[in-house]
Amino acid sequence: MKVLITGIAGFIGFHLGKKLLNEGYEVVGFDNLNDYYDVQLKVDRLKELGVQDDNNIWVSENQNLRFIQADLLEKEVLMNLFEEEKFDYVVHLASQAGVRYSLTEPQKYIDSNITGFLNILECCRNYPVKHLVFASSSSVYGLNSKIPFSVEDRTDSPVSIYAASKKANELMAHTYSHLFKIPTTGLRFFTVYGPWGRPDMAMHLFTEAIINDKPIKVFNQGNLSRDFTYIDDIVESINRVMVKPNIKDDLPLNLFNIGNNSPEKLGDFIETIELEIGKKAQKEFLPMQNGDVERTFADVQSLIDYIGYKPQTSINEGICNFVNWYKGYYQVS
Repeated sequence: MKVLITGIAGFIGFHLGKKLLNEGYEVVGFDNLNDYYDVQLKVDRLKELGVQDDNNIWVSENQNLRFIQADLLEKEVLMNLFEEEKFDYVVHLASQAGVRYSLTEPQKYIDSNITGFLNILECCRNYPVKHLVFASSSSVYGLNSKIPFSVEDRTDSPVSIYAASKKANELMAHTYSHLFKIPTTGLRFFTVYGPWGRPDMAMHLFTEAIINDKPIKVFNQGNLSRDFTYIDDIVESINRVMVKPNIKDDLPLNLFNIGNNSPEKLGDFIETIELEIGKKAQKEFLPMQNGDVERTFADVQSLIDYIGYKPQTSINEGICNFVNWYKGYYQVS
């Protein structure tokens, strides 16, 4: 079976690529290696997968992995790739990430998350696949006050362009699935963390600041809670969903939350990092940021019913794994 992973140099894409290669899949990775955050981290993830840059030519040590550096906006490149490779599955994880960044650079989100996703849909329309799985986000719930968040809830109150772009992806997927019978699943990820995580996420920012005796920014005076979800649980869920397209219904579309179903208060999260590092954080308390929400909490019953798996890694185990990776990667004693 051949799988296309877009965003393979990203946090989730890298871990998914590693898992699928270990399970014997043939993987084609696609990424533009943009500079939204440290490009070297992305390159190092690729190296971990066995991909090296040899005089501007990407060479893979693994015969089951091929990497292509290109952009989602390059529609002709994508079309040629789909025609040539004849993918069984597509896992579309590439997008412009970051809620706060979307407040200042909204065009990047329209280009990557809307136009880029349209190009993926068009490729799946013209070169049919067994299943298209794409990344949505818990941010689509916006100002939803009902707890926990269910996929049945209304999602028409986004508070950032990032959230709006992810909601738009779900609507676009619905349209293409309806019109062209493309088996499609959208996954609403809840605050993913773990080794090789993004430097702009709280887990990385807090760990770096505490280790280097710098203050951490605690927004909304610390009155926040998040359904932190460990990367291994995310990847296991994607893997199980990927091989189980909805082919029973007239509309072959599914939406699932992937979260730990156990929100953590921000203060408790910080305290666990402090205990793991062995050092107290210097805290700078700040008001709520535009685009942020006070809490997230995933109802994952429909996911459990569908794939027989529930995200379950404890926050203590997950933070321990991250801090150990961080110290090794950044050579912190």
